[in-house]
Amino acid sequence: MIAEFTLRRCGPFRIAAAILLLFPVFGADAVRAGEADVENVRVERAPGGTYTFHVTVCHADTGWDHYANAWTVHAPDGTLLGERVLYHPHVDEQPFTRSLSGVSIPAGVTRVIVRARDSQHGKGGRDFEVELP
Repeated sequence: MIAEFTLRRCGPFRIAAAILLLFPVFGADAVRAGEADVENVRVERAPGGTYTFHVTVCHADTGWDHYANAWTVHAPDGTLLGERVLYHPHVDEQPFTRSLSGVSIPAGVTRVIVRARDSQHGKGGRDFEVELP
Protein backbone atom coordinates (compact mmCIF):
# COMPACT_ATOMS: atom_id res chain seq x y z
CA MET A 1 0.00 0.00 0.00
CA ILE A 2 1.29 3.45 -0.88
CA ALA A 3 0.34 6.40 1.26
CA GLU A 4 0.59 9.94 0.02
CA PHE A 5 0.86 12.88 2.42
CA THR A 6 0.84 16.57 1.69
CA LEU A 7 2.16 18.70 4.52
CA ARG A 8 0.78 22.19 3.99
CA ARG A 9 1.78 23.80 7.27
CA CYS A 10 5.15 25.37 7.86
CA GLY A 11 7.39 25.58 10.85
CA PRO A 12 7.85 23.13 13.70
CA PHE A 13 4.56 21.31 12.98
CA ARG A 14 5.73 20.44 9.46
CA ILE A 15 9.03 19.05 10.70
CA ALA A 16 7.44 17.08 13.54
CA ALA A 17 4.82 15.65 11.18
CA ALA A 18 7.48 14.60 8.67
CA ILE A 19 9.45 12.83 11.38
CA LEU A 20 6.39 11.04 12.74
CA LEU A 21 5.11 10.02 9.32
CA LEU A 22 8.33 9.10 7.55
CA PHE A 23 10.70 7.77 10.18
CA PRO A 24 8.87 4.48 10.90
CA VAL A 25 8.51 3.77 7.17
CA PHE A 26 11.77 4.94 5.61
CA GLY A 27 14.20 5.53 8.46
CA ALA A 28 16.23 8.58 9.36
CA ASP A 29 17.57 9.18 5.84
CA ALA A 30 14.11 10.18 4.58
CA VAL A 31 13.65 12.95 7.12
CA ARG A 32 14.79 16.42 6.10
CA ALA A 33 14.53 18.78 9.03
CA GLY A 34 14.90 22.47 8.55
CA GLU A 35 15.40 22.81 4.79
CA ALA A 36 13.61 25.52 2.83
CA ASP A 37 10.87 24.42 0.42
CA VAL A 38 9.42 26.31 -2.53
CA GLU A 39 5.64 26.00 -2.13
CA ASN A 40 4.42 28.01 -5.12
CA VAL A 41 5.65 30.17 -8.02
CA ARG A 42 3.73 32.69 -10.09
CA VAL A 43 5.46 34.19 -13.14
CA GLU A 44 4.55 37.31 -15.11
CA ARG A 45 6.12 38.44 -18.37
CA ALA A 46 6.87 42.18 -18.42
CA PRO A 47 6.39 44.30 -21.58
CA GLY A 48 10.18 44.56 -22.06
CA GLY A 49 10.55 40.77 -22.24
CA THR A 50 11.86 40.20 -18.72
CA TYR A 51 9.99 38.21 -16.07
CA THR A 52 8.77 38.81 -12.54
CA PHE A 53 8.72 35.85 -10.15
CA HIS A 54 6.48 35.69 -7.06
CA VAL A 55 7.81 32.81 -4.96
CA THR A 56 6.27 31.32 -1.82
CA VAL A 57 8.80 29.71 0.54
CA CYS A 58 8.14 27.55 3.59
CA HIS A 59 10.84 27.14 6.23
CA ALA A 60 10.95 26.62 9.98
CA ASP A 61 12.87 29.85 10.61
CA THR A 62 14.09 29.93 14.20
CA GLY A 63 15.85 33.31 14.09
CA TRP A 64 19.09 34.76 12.78
CA ASP A 65 20.98 31.45 13.23
CA HIS A 66 18.67 29.44 10.95
CA TYR A 67 16.40 31.03 8.35
CA ALA A 68 15.53 30.87 4.65
CA ASN A 69 18.03 33.34 3.20
CA ALA A 70 17.39 33.24 -0.58
CA TRP A 71 15.64 31.70 -3.53
CA THR A 72 17.03 31.31 -7.04
CA VAL A 73 15.78 30.83 -10.59
CA HIS A 74 17.66 28.33 -12.80
CA ALA A 75 17.47 27.23 -16.43
CA PRO A 76 16.95 23.46 -16.88
CA ASP A 77 20.71 23.10 -17.49
CA GLY A 78 21.43 24.63 -14.04
CA THR A 79 22.42 28.11 -15.22
CA LEU A 80 21.58 30.73 -12.58
CA LEU A 81 19.15 33.29 -14.04
CA GLY A 82 18.12 35.24 -10.95
CA GLU A 83 18.42 35.39 -7.17
CA ARG A 84 16.30 36.99 -4.46
CA VAL A 85 18.29 37.38 -1.23
CA LEU A 86 16.21 37.32 1.96
CA TYR A 87 17.91 39.55 4.52
CA HIS A 88 16.07 38.54 7.68
CA PRO A 89 14.20 35.62 9.28
CA HIS A 90 10.44 35.18 8.84
CA VAL A 91 9.75 33.37 12.11
CA ASP A 92 6.13 34.51 12.44
CA GLU A 93 5.32 34.69 8.71
CA GLN A 94 5.11 31.20 7.22
CA PRO A 95 4.83 30.51 4.42
CA PHE A 96 5.87 33.85 2.91
CA THR A 97 5.96 35.23 -0.63
CA ARG A 98 8.60 37.56 -2.08
CA SER A 99 9.06 38.83 -5.63
CA LEU A 100 11.93 39.45 -8.03
CA SER A 101 11.53 41.56 -11.19
CA GLY A 102 13.70 42.05 -14.24
CA VAL A 103 14.81 38.45 -14.69
CA SER A 104 16.13 37.87 -18.23
CA ILE A 105 15.48 34.44 -19.69
CA PRO A 106 17.59 33.24 -22.64
CA ALA A 107 15.85 32.51 -25.94
CA GLY A 108 14.63 28.93 -26.14
CA VAL A 109 14.18 28.46 -22.38
CA THR A 110 10.51 27.65 -21.79
CA ARG A 111 10.63 26.43 -18.19
CA VAL A 112 12.70 27.20 -15.11
CA ILE A 113 13.43 25.66 -11.72
CA VAL A 114 13.07 27.72 -8.57
CA ARG A 115 15.08 26.66 -5.50
CA ALA A 116 15.16 27.99 -1.95
CA ARG A 117 18.07 27.85 0.45
CA ASP A 118 18.63 28.48 4.14
CA SER A 119 21.49 29.67 6.30
CA GLN A 120 22.26 26.22 7.76
CA HIS A 121 21.79 23.73 4.92
CA GLY A 122 22.35 25.74 1.76
CA LYS A 123 20.18 24.41 -1.08
CA GLY A 124 16.80 23.54 0.28
CA GLY A 125 14.30 20.76 0.08
CA ARG A 126 11.49 20.94 -2.46
CA ASP A 127 12.20 22.76 -5.74
CA PHE A 128 9.47 24.04 -8.05
CA GLU A 129 9.51 23.71 -11.83
CA VAL A 130 7.38 26.18 -13.77
CA GLU A 131 6.51 26.80 -17.42
CA LEU A 132 7.07 30.39 -18.54
CA PRO A 133 4.08 32.37 -19.85
